[in-house]
Amino acid sequence: MGRQDLAQFLRARRTGSRPEDFGLPTAPRRTPGLRREEVAELAHVSVDYYARLEQARGPHPSPRVLSALADALRLSDAERVHLFRLGAAPGPPTSPKRQVVPSVAAFLNRLPGTAAVVTDAGYDVIAWNPLADALLGDLAGEPNIARRWFLGLGHPMEVSAGLSRVVVARLRAASSRYPADERISGVVAELTGASAEFRELWAADPVHSPGHCDRTVLHPEVGALRLHSDVLAVPDEDQQVVFLTAADTAVSQRLQCLEHVF
Repeated sequence: MGRQDLAQFLRARRTGSRPEDFGLPTAPRRTPGLRREEVAELAHVSVDYYARLEQARGPHPSPRVLSALADALRLSDAERVHLFRLGAAPGPPTSPKRQVVPSVAAFLNRLPGTAAVVTDAGYDVIAWNPLADALLGDLAGEPNIARRWFLGLGHPMEVSAGLSRVVVARLRAASSRYPADERISGVVAELTGASAEFRELWAADPVHSPGHCDRTVLHPEVGALRLHSDVLAVPDEDQQVVFLTAADTAVSQRLQCLEHVF
């Protein structure tokens, strides 16, 4: 529930209260019920803070403040429980988004000469263009970058220096954000049991910011391809778009062959 629900509940209880029940003057008032200043004084909070709560502009109040407001407004037990439910800060999402925004999916196919994929927070490839499929191979069969890298799944082979650290940093961050997600925890458990390199890097807790790096793919049809890898974050979806482009003219020509043949 959002701030608007909390604001509406507080206003309703304040305006529905009778000043005389609180020992306050009963002189004619412009609006029914208690004044904001009176509720703030009874709850021992500032008038500005309480006003912002009623205007749905304030932060999520602490349990201590919620208890003080419940006492100030003399809420019943059921109303107190409801107030705490309204005022609770929203918890983190339990799983990452695994659907691609249509505009992002359409964007992938407007990039000639560029292999592009979209990965979710847990490093599953959830969308890709034809060149990415031709370059990286079997993305539908094995979509998880971490499993492909540390378990040697999916073809062709990649020999990019430093990618292990990038992959672990991304997966560890996802595990922290989505501790209840079974897909992510399953991948972490599998790689922890199967890869000594993964276990060592996981214990080191690496940190990596999305950006540029160089990667080398050993493709069975066109040979070794040195590629530039650049990342575009999609913050609202907690996803990333990864662009792979040729590092030189010769590689660009071989990518064109892949693009036309596959």
